[in-house]
Formats: sequence, structure tokens, C-alpha cells
Amino acid sequence: MKEQIASKVLIVDDLADNLQALDALIRHEQRLVFHAASGEQALQLLLEHEFALAILDVQMPGMDGFELAELMRGTERTRHIPIVFTSAAGRELNYAFKGYGTGAVDFLYKPLDSDAVRSKVNVFVALDQQRHEGRRQVAELEQSRREQQQLLEELHVTQAELQRSLRMRDDFMSLVAHELRTPLNTLFLESQMRSLQLARGNFDALGPEKLPAMVARDRRQIQSMIRLIDDMLDISRMRSGSLSIRRSAFELIGLLERVVSDLALQAAGYGSSLTLRAHAPVHGCWDEFRIEQVIINLLTNALRYGNGKPIEIGVDTDATGEVRIDVIDCGIGIAEADQQRMFEPFERGSANGEAKGLGLGLAISRQLAGAHGGRLSVASDGKTGSVFSLTLPLALAPV
Repeated sequence: MKEQIASKVLIVDDLADNLQALDALIRHEQRLVFHAASGEQALQLLLEHEFALAILDVQMPGMDGFELAELMRGTERTRHIPIVFTSAAGRELNYAFKGYGTGAVDFLYKPLDSDAVRSKVNVFVALDQQRHEGRRQVAELEQSRREQQQLLEELHVTQAELQRSLRMRDDFMSLVAHELRTPLNTLFLESQMRSLQLARGNFDALGPEKLPAMVARDRRQIQSMIRLIDDMLDISRMRSGSLSIRRSAFELIGLLERVVSDLALQAAGYGSSLTLRAHAPVHGCWDEFRIEQVIINLLTNALRYGNGKPIEIGVDTDATGEVRIDVIDCGIGIAEADQQRMFEPFERGSANGEAKGLGLGLAISRQLAGAHGGRLSVASDGKTGSVFSLTLPLALAPV
């Protein structure tokens, strides 16, 4: 049950005995009665409180009841307050006519009829209670409307997210099938060709001088599928919060030299080259496998979108106790609007109008950088290449 708000009643009379008598007559547990001994005191109370009713004595020194009523009717805050006049003057003075002319709802002559006073006060207090209840109900309705509007907006957002998730799921399944089909098709065709050569007895086609190239081709296709599967596993671990790292002490420049050497042939295939700027050894404590994974991803992306131009890897250490590895390409660049979006899962760039990969590498790489207490960022003017920067803290102990 809602708690009832106490209604406020103002009584104004210059005689204290009259105030006390009227107070005793109309006081109630759900009613607050305020006293004013003059028109000036009444105005001060009217500015501070919202009253259900004002009972004004007509004949007061200074500002009389009629003057107070005129001021109340001329002020927005108080013009709605019902006014009841009281007077000990004779009826022949016709004060009642003047009182109604000022907007009073009633005029009572002294000595006051107790039942009549209580009845009139009860009526106006009841109206005030109804007004408060109406306001409360309107406020509750407005609050309910706002909550419903918020729920509706949240529902629309959830619905949009669900639809986006469904689209992403469908796109992802299609993407995985497409990306896996390429190496699988190559392996299948290679297998078919070898079977055909064997069936024809053409063993020279499978001779020792050709086997290394065959094995190398098979290895590349298998490694491509393994990378795809590893990326899918990593993105799953990221979302479950189980993507872990295993730190150990190692030297960073040696790792970069090894990666650059391993990717040299791939870079040549793109018509590009990889150059590691000279730098003194940098010792730190990170997960060597995961750092290599990030570097390979950054270099592979740089080759893919670098327009066949040379790629540089720079290393910088500073007084803050961090090392920064920059992968610098002179390729197609990245628009500012895409520079944060590209770190989201399944967001893919386009090389020569064709999207490549699953769009997981950068999302995983940023997560791995954060797991090391570092960060992965990109800078580009959108026209003349990009710089991807992996920043890692140096002073981390093995865990």
C-alpha cells in the first residue's frame, strides 16, 4: 500500500488564541497545520510549502486577509491554493461578497461552526490527496513508459546483435569451408596426380629429384590448414577467457631474425622483401611461441597488403622499460574508420579486391599483446602504408 503524503493547511490570524483553537479543530494525523500571525509570515510560508488550503482571517493589522489573497492570486506558485476567509465582523459589512470577489471558495463568520470547518477542511484535504495521488500515478506511468522504452531499445539492440551473430556464424562457416577447401583441393589434386602416375607405371615422375618439391608443397598446404585451425581454437579460448601464455626468458632480436629468414621465400613470392633494422640484443620474459605468432601475423599481413613493396621491421627500447617492434609497410594503407574495427574478430581487409583469411589474426594478436601487459596498435594515413606497433614491457619475471 502506498504511503499517504500528509497534506498541509495554512491558518492565518493575528490572535494566538484563535490560531490555537482552529489548530485543535482541524488537526489530523495525516495533516500538517502551519500558523502565521501576519500576512508577511504567511507569504514566507507560502513560498516554502505547497498547501492544500489557506484559512485567512480578514481583519489583521498591516496586511489584511483580502490583500494577502490578492497577492496569492497574482503569483503562479500560490494562485491555485483554495482560500477560506474567517471574520468576526457583522454580516452587514458584506465582507463575504468582497471575499468571494478575491477568489475565495468560502467565507465563515466567527464564532466558527466546528462541524462546518472540519467538513470544509476535509473536502479540500481530500482533493489535495487526490491531486497528489494523480501526480504519483502519472509519475509511475511515466517511469513505466521510460522503462518500457528502455527495454524496447535493449530488445532491438539484442535482436540486432543476434542477427549479426547469426550472419557472422553463417559467414564464418562459409569462410572456413572456403579457406580449408583451397589447401585440401591442392592436396587432393596432388594425390590424384601421383596415383595416376603410379597407375601408369611412370615412376620417374615420382623420382628422388622431385620428391623434395612434392613434400614441400604438401607441407605448405598442411601448415596452412593447421594455422586456420589454430586461429579458430585461439578465438574460442579468447571468448572463454582461457587464452594463456607461458613466459620464459629469451632474446627478442634473435627471434625476429629467425622469423624474417623463415618468411624470406614467402616475401619473394609477393615481390617484396623483409629487412630487420640493426639493434642490440633485447632480453625479456615473454611467451616466445606467442610473440613469434604475433610477429608472423603482422609480417604476413604486411606482405599481403603491401603492394609488393619492401617491408621494414624496427625495434626501439626506451626509458619507460618497454620495447616496441614496428612493422612498416608501404602498401595500400588503412582508413581511419577501419583502424579499430580491423582488430575485431572476422574483420578482413581486401587485397586486390579479394578478402583474405579468416580475419582472426589481428584480434588474436591484440589479445596476446594484452596478455603480456603490452599493446598492439596501428598508425596509417590511409594512403601510403601502415605501421603496426607491438609494445611489450621488459621487466616481467617468469610465471
